[in-house]
Amino acid sequence: MADSVVPHFHNTDGVRVVTIGSREFMCIGALPPFDHPHVFLDMGDDTEIVCPYCSTLYSWDDSLEPTQAKPPQSVYQD
Repeated sequence: MADSVVPHFHNTDGVRVVTIGSREFMCIGALPPFDHPHVFLDMGDDTEIVCPYCSTLYSWDDSLEPTQAKPPQSVYQD
């Protein structure tokens, strides 16, 4: 059984960078029904990654909790 839930983020607002508190997460693109396939992204040791579907640049910030983002509305809550 999983000990934690993988956070999901989106970029419905079309901001240049979504800053997040997790290096492993799911990008859904935009809010449903305009989402793309939910893709798992892993930054590894890097601090940035680009989603291959929507080209959103995600940047890691260790001052944020794993389920937090800037802008805060980029956190997907099902």
